[in-house]
Amino acid sequence: MANKGLKPGIVTFNSVLKGLCKHRRFDKAKEVFRAMDQCSVAPDVRSFNILIGGFCRVGEVEEAMKFYKEMQQRGVTPDVVSFSCLIGLFSTRGKMDHAAAYLREMKGLGLVPDGVIYTMVIGGFCRAGSMSEALRVRDEMVGLGCLPDVVTYNTLLNGLCKQHRLLDAEELLNEMKERGVTPDLCTFTTLIHGYCRDGNFEKALQLFDTLLHQRLRPDVVAYNSLIDGMCRKGDLAKANELWDDMHAREIFPNHVTYSILIDSHCEKGQVEEAFGFLDEMVSKGNLPNIMTYNSIIKGYCRSGNVKKGQQFLQKMMQDNILPDLITFNTLIHGYIKEENMHGAFNVFNIMEKEMVQPDAVTYNMIINGFSEQGNMEEAGRVFKKMGASGIEPDRYTYMSLINGHVTAGNSKEAFQLHDEMMHRGFAPDDKF
Repeated sequence: MANKGLKPGIVTFNSVLKGLCKHRRFDKAKEVFRAMDQCSVAPDVRSFNILIGGFCRVGEVEEAMKFYKEMQQRGVTPDVVSFSCLIGLFSTRGKMDHAAAYLREMKGLGLVPDGVIYTMVIGGFCRAGSMSEALRVRDEMVGLGCLPDVVTYNTLLNGLCKQHRLLDAEELLNEMKERGVTPDLCTFTTLIHGYCRDGNFEKALQLFDTLLHQRLRPDVVAYNSLIDGMCRKGDLAKANELWDDMHAREIFPNHVTYSILIDSHCEKGQVEEAFGFLDEMVSKGNLPNIMTYNSIIKGYCRSGNVKKGQQFLQKMMQDNILPDLITFNTLIHGYIKEENMHGAFNVFNIMEKEMVQPDAVTYNMIINGFSEQGNMEEAGRVFKKMGASGIEPDRYTYMSLINGHVTAGNSKEAFQLHDEMMHRGFAPDDKF
């Protein structure tokens, strides 16, 4: 453009800057910004806001701050948009001292924060767990005549629910209604999840009924919270009823829904029912992950069928799902419960072959298993292997070995281990 004798103006430069930042071409955007001086075009507040906003969106704190400082050095006064970008950036990153400082600076310049800015600050304090500060900002917001909207209230409700402050959340819901702010799906879902997590399943179901009466369409998140709550309560009949209701409303389960039901049925040793959900999950294109496979293995172990659990381990590996520490510890625990130390040690060997590092729990289970069977020679070998692997024995390790040696009549070994345990700062059982 300049080559043809046409001089670009501020509007043209800002349009180009906006396009480049939108497509994350920040190096080019900085070149264009520097070219403004060469064309004797002074950047205005919009020019700076485009760059500050662009860098804030991608989390480039240093670059955003660099242009904010340059903005001040050039005598360009930041506006509401400038502060909105910076406050949003620091609130999202949990740097609430910075966010609060820019809010003060903004007000010091005579600028009035809007509801979006206040909600960002409230959200930052909620995520940081500082509910007293979040509520203080809400009070300040109301005092300035800026009324909270449904997003602000939902943000506060989520923060209160995370801290198990359900009575305060209920008060806030009443305040919300008194101010004429209508609760939306997010409001109800947040509260349902909070009550389920707190074990108040009756209140959660009441809220779900209210949601339906207000002609709001529940989503998969609401159903997942309720199904998970019913499963934790042990009421699988109600969980299955919610599952049926979900399908009747053509709200489709996701990976989380299937995982909850698979895990819950496996907890009760109902592996066949769990497999029904697993088969449907796969048929719907929701691929199981390591947690799903571990739930099935746990179900087999709980139902007293550890061999089938180990067979499922082979299928898992054939499906290119790498077993983890939980997988192996579950199977080892299952075999030890059956007093099958050969099976447990076989899994331990597979674990090492698959390069999964045993932890203290793994070693303690095997040491205790051999000790309870009176096989102190094998227990001792595993104990030495534990030390060679860099895993520190704990009180449980020593007590398993000591009790095993006492039962076997090996007083000398028992007292040696007792002294070693005391030297490491672990107190013995009273019965020793």
